[in-house]
Amino acid sequence: MTEAVLKYLEENRESLLGKLEEFLSIPSVSTDGAHKQDVLKAGTFVANYLKEIGFQSVEIIETGGHPLVYGEWLEAKDAPTALFYGHYDVQPADPYELWDSEPFEPTVRNGKLFARGASDDKGQVFMHLAVCEAYMKTEGRLPVNVKVCIEGEEEIGSENLVPFLKNHKDKLAADFALISDSGMVAKGQPTMLYGLKGFTGLEVTVKGPNRDLHSGLYGGAVKNPAMALSHILASLKNDQEVVTVPGFYDDVEALPAEERQLMNEAPGENYPESVGIPQTSSEQGYTVNEHIMARPTLEINGMYSGYQGEGTKTIIPSTATAKITCRLVPGQDPQTIQDKIVDYIESHVPDGVEVSVKREALSAKAYKVDPDHPLLQKAADQLSEAFGKETVFVRLGGSIPVVESIDQLFNIPVVLLGFGTPEDNLHSPNESFPLDHFHKGMEVLVNYYHDVAQVK
Repeated sequence: MTEAVLKYLEENRESLLGKLEEFLSIPSVSTDGAHKQDVLKAGTFVANYLKEIGFQSVEIIETGGHPLVYGEWLEAKDAPTALFYGHYDVQPADPYELWDSEPFEPTVRNGKLFARGASDDKGQVFMHLAVCEAYMKTEGRLPVNVKVCIEGEEEIGSENLVPFLKNHKDKLAADFALISDSGMVAKGQPTMLYGLKGFTGLEVTVKGPNRDLHSGLYGGAVKNPAMALSHILASLKNDQEVVTVPGFYDDVEALPAEERQLMNEAPGENYPESVGIPQTSSEQGYTVNEHIMARPTLEINGMYSGYQGEGTKTIIPSTATAKITCRLVPGQDPQTIQDKIVDYIESHVPDGVEVSVKREALSAKAYKVDPDHPLLQKAADQLSEAFGKETVFVRLGGSIPVVESIDQLFNIPVVLLGFGTPEDNLHSPNESFPLDHFHKGMEVLVNYYHDVAQVK
């Protein structure tokens, strides 16, 4: 029953790709004020496309920052309603010199579309819109009711999204949410995500003398803040990759044997080859897949102190700072984890220095849905059909904060149907999206929307 829709997508491949390239050519970098008008332009592109498709109500909604685009089509009587979320903003393209082609001049080579936002998330957002276009152009209607919420601030923390969701719960009410802002475990390997990690972070600053000091005149009399910070950081985790902060694991939900089996059946990345390390390192008692998908982590993301220039400058720096983030699993509360780490750090301050801790405002709890949920199983069936392989079920080591917000506010299942690959270079130079994933992904979406229309 979807043959005409699929035929439309096949016959209009080039024009649809051209429209996506127009979208990708807009440098909608949300973190850079110089691109404020470009972000608005990208939002306007989405709104105009929704209107062209035939969505009945389309709005560009002003927020305290970049605008949010909302649209709805609600003419599928007795069919479920999907809330589709995505984002049209992108990361900065720096460093430009590492790109093989201009980041905002989309280029196809070696079967991939290269541009900033090609995979994260403009390419995947566009797939859903193109599928809606194909349905409307062929059948004159969508198989399900669709509400679209596409924001322009995901890459800077979605500060204005949650208030919008809270203030418009009735408007956004749906039977399930659908998000394509993720990927597969390997190119060509269909993957269903049924969980995401939560997130929280801290910034630790150690303060010593009131200025940088001559290391020959003061070394031996003054505690070095960089050394003091190093001792604190080193004590947070042992060489078995186990976090030593008391109570860090107290609320972690047990990992059932059947889930461990699911995770270990998923193809794993060859990390020594892909990222150039001698060997992998995971928490004692857990495989790499298990640690990435279902065990909490604590990582140092950055450290800075003292002289950073060429050669030597013999000083004792006056301060030292480190940024720490944790990826959390079901059962863990971000605020509680922050409290435990702060308590630990404050109880391990070396003599001769002062320590202050700044809490990261952006936090999110982990999300998990039953992998046997019918909405996930229908998606898995369509993925397997399109890609010719059995779909694997995994939990993602990353975080998508809006997922937890939707879960908490609307109490509906969130279907994470992503088509990216580990080779897409998200947030890095030469971001790309495989064209076969682009086309097969739209086939999946066409048939998925048709299937879920039968769910009452």
